[in-house]
Amino acid sequence: MSAHSHPVTAPVGGKLFNTATFVCALLIMAMVAILFVRFIFGLGAVTNLNDGYPWGIWVVFDVVIGSAFACGGFSVAMLVYIFNRGEYHPMVRPALLASLFGYTLAGVGVIFDLGRYWNFWHILWPTYANPNSVMFEVALCISCYITVMWIEFSPVFMEQWGLKVQKKKLEKVLFFFIALGTLLPMMHQSSLGTLLVVMGGQVNPLWQTPVVPLLYLLSAVTIGYGVVLFESCVASSAYRREIEMHLLQPMAKIMLGTLAAFLCVRFGDLVVRGALGHAFTPSLEAFFFWLETACFVLPYALVGTANARRNPARLFLAGVSIMLAGVLLRVNGFLIGYDTGPGWHYFPSIAEMLVTIGMFAIEVLGYIIITRRFPVLPRPETAH
Repeated sequence: MSAHSHPVTAPVGGKLFNTATFVCALLIMAMVAILFVRFIFGLGAVTNLNDGYPWGIWVVFDVVIGSAFACGGFSVAMLVYIFNRGEYHPMVRPALLASLFGYTLAGVGVIFDLGRYWNFWHILWPTYANPNSVMFEVALCISCYITVMWIEFSPVFMEQWGLKVQKKKLEKVLFFFIALGTLLPMMHQSSLGTLLVVMGGQVNPLWQTPVVPLLYLLSAVTIGYGVVLFESCVASSAYRREIEMHLLQPMAKIMLGTLAAFLCVRFGDLVVRGALGHAFTPSLEAFFFWLETACFVLPYALVGTANARRNPARLFLAGVSIMLAGVLLRVNGFLIGYDTGPGWHYFPSIAEMLVTIGMFAIEVLGYIIITRRFPVLPRPETAH
């Protein structure tokens, strides 16, 4: 995905100090205060983590789900640079910006959950490398992808700061980073699913399957399109811009296609493994499985026809439904469907929730600041 080929983009402008940025600032300050306590007194001072549940919402939401939500740039990149759908160019920069914040914050969020956070640099030091570790592969790929995205997005800053010569030089080698930007997400999104595979029988059969890496990859691509629908609708409403229906309508159709592939693999796997019967047992896991499934199927009822896709509200709700489905798929596998044995329970503390909300607030605040001061969104007169 490239951020350099958009001569019709422009800063939105306007005041940076408003109700939205003020609320975000308050949430970020609360997060910083909690993290101060966490880094001084340890995880036990602010979280409900225990030996049975060493991973809580900081890993599941901020990293596993956060990186999936950040696949909008990757999903749009496939359309533009792999399938040569150049008409989607106006969506590359907004999608890349959202991905940039999502992945960067996911990388930072990992540090919050590390007991010996001062040894984080070991992950990137060759003598400590463990190529047989799934978590090492995820950490390495995400770290590389964050770097690649910042390089891809740098032409936005160069345009605003008048660095035309530097931007022209970067464009000559940007194709290399574009290629990496489409390869790396495929690797680590599937590896995030592999984390469930290595957990073995602790994960409920509804989510424990050898094909879970493929499921996580397909769902991440689908979620990426859902996030683009959501972000485009919200940005158009917040900035009082005309919504880009000529792009969102066909994108919604593409999203339904990738969603169909996911559902075929999902239920085909359950049938082949004989695990579908677990969905009909009276249990919490079965309830959340059907809730997850309902959210994945709902977009067909919302935007399944060409006429329905002309309705911006339906496009927005379809995006929300896909995002919620992606959340449930990952929460169900890592928390709801995870059983480490009798006597262990986990529910996030208020402090944990505030940190996760604060991370989201940073993303919203950063998006507002950069779109208002840098050329990210298309000019209103050229949006069509």
